[in-house]
Amino acid sequence: MAAVDVEDESILASIFKDSFPDSWRSNPDFAAYLSELSSFGVEKLSREPERLAEERAQILQQTRELAFSNYQTFIRTADCTELIYRDFGRVEGSVSQLLDKLPGFGEKCRCFMKEAEQIGASRRMNSLTLNRHTEILEILEIPQLMDTCVRNAYYEEALELAAYVKRMEKKHAALPVIQGIVGEVRQSTQLMLNQLLQQLRSNSQLPVCLRVIGYLRRMDVFTEAELRVKFLQARGSWLSSILAAVPDDDAYFHVTKTIEACRVHMFDVITQYRAIFSDDDPLVPPPPATEGGQMAVNEAAIFHGWVVQKVAEFLETLERDLQRGVGARLDSLLGQCMYFGLSFSRVGADFRGQLAPMFQRVAGETFCCAVEEAVDKFQEDMNMYTLIAMPSVLGGAIPSAAPCTQPGTLQPPMSLLDFQPLACFLNNVLSAFNDLRLCCPVGLAQSVSRCLEDALHKVTRQILVFHRAEESAFSSREKELFVQFCGCYADDLLPFLNRCLQVLFPPAQLGLILGVPPTHLQRYGNLGHIDVPAVLEPLDFLLPDREIFAPPAPELDVTGDLSRLALEAELVEPDLPEPTQSGLRESEETETRAKEPVETTVDEEFSLE
Repeated sequence: MAAVDVEDESILASIFKDSFPDSWRSNPDFAAYLSELSSFGVEKLSREPERLAEERAQILQQTRELAFSNYQTFIRTADCTELIYRDFGRVEGSVSQLLDKLPGFGEKCRCFMKEAEQIGASRRMNSLTLNRHTEILEILEIPQLMDTCVRNAYYEEALELAAYVKRMEKKHAALPVIQGIVGEVRQSTQLMLNQLLQQLRSNSQLPVCLRVIGYLRRMDVFTEAELRVKFLQARGSWLSSILAAVPDDDAYFHVTKTIEACRVHMFDVITQYRAIFSDDDPLVPPPPATEGGQMAVNEAAIFHGWVVQKVAEFLETLERDLQRGVGARLDSLLGQCMYFGLSFSRVGADFRGQLAPMFQRVAGETFCCAVEEAVDKFQEDMNMYTLIAMPSVLGGAIPSAAPCTQPGTLQPPMSLLDFQPLACFLNNVLSAFNDLRLCCPVGLAQSVSRCLEDALHKVTRQILVFHRAEESAFSSREKELFVQFCGCYADDLLPFLNRCLQVLFPPAQLGLILGVPPTHLQRYGNLGHIDVPAVLEPLDFLLPDREIFAPPAPELDVTGDLSRLALEAELVEPDLPEPTQSGLRESEETETRAKEPVETTVDEEFSLE
């Protein structure tokens, strides 16, 4: 049925005065009843309320009857409704709980999805890792392989692995695994560096040194200057260990072995250095500073400084051993040192110029010590000496010896045998002369003469002390013997010592060096001779009248000239053959045999029992 039209709407407004709900307007039954009601007449309309009341009562009655007849059904319906209400309440509570838990559930679902994605990604990575297992295993085994190569000295393979790891680090520096591999490889590289430097500290030949330096250059851990310094430090450490192993009990043995070790091994080190590194002239000034303001390193000066340092260390060792004393083998030692310096002249490190002053000083000190011992021995002898012997019988019982024809030697005066203190003193001085003769620089002429003259002044004073102590108890015979003692000292001993000095330091050679005639050497004071009048001046009252000597000319100090000229004379030497152990022994034996006749003669002629 159609909805209420406009006319019906006006009727409804006039009848009900807006007293019916709006929902009736859309009810089709209401519209149909309203249409039917509008078609009634007045009578029927007047009876319509009664009809409606009867119909309502009838319906109520039917309802009661229905409810009475079906009350159990209504009860069950009510129970069911109650149950349904309760069930709906529980459902509503469950739904509310579900709604409350839905946000957390959704969050967990999202987390689950994320974890599922991660697991899926991990699964894909694991699958990829499984497919690349061989390549990954090779990368992970690089540190172990590097360590094995280094410990087994497979440095070529180790350097290739290190280069590969460097390239891999540049590509994947952010990966922790790669960082761990790089760290372990660096530790192995450090171990390889220590092993290579340790090889340089051992007895390595040139091929080994070339190979080691090649490895160090490929490792790129040192600059060129640092590499040179490391090489020289390592080889210097090995050389120091060789020198430290030389026994230090005997000074001569220690210094000869040190000379041999330095000459052989230092020359090997220099040869190795020059074969590995190319040097320019070390005296050229260093290049200018770089753009960064850093001074450029003069690499050639590094080697020069190392050689100078090693030569200085050798000279210190030589000086120390010479101070300890090498006996009468100073000439042999000087020959070995000169050959050592000559061999180093080929590498621009000729240090022979520093040897001459050193040996000259040692020779002079040795001679002075021997002369002082002779003076001390003379003092002891004079303290125990008594003038009771028969000098005429003692001196005449020994036949005069045949003149010695050996050049450079002198026959001691036989008259000294009459006086035991003078003979022993001359014996000791001649022993000092024989030791000095083996290594006698011309530069020692003045110092040796002055030392001997000082010793003779002490001898003269000791004779005077003896005279003062015994003069009051002298008999006429003892006084005569003492005068003969003083005469022998003045006429035989002192002139003989002057002749010995002239043999050691020929006046012609001294004059040639100084550029003056030999007859003018007296102007330079006690140069190669003793001032006899000055020595005998305290004994003048005991000696017979003697010839008066002219006063000596003013003394001139020529020690510096003699030292310089002696140094030049030592430096101007022909090339020496390389000394060998057998050659050194033969030369020492030859020198010993050459010395034995002279020393034997002196001992036989001047030893008194």
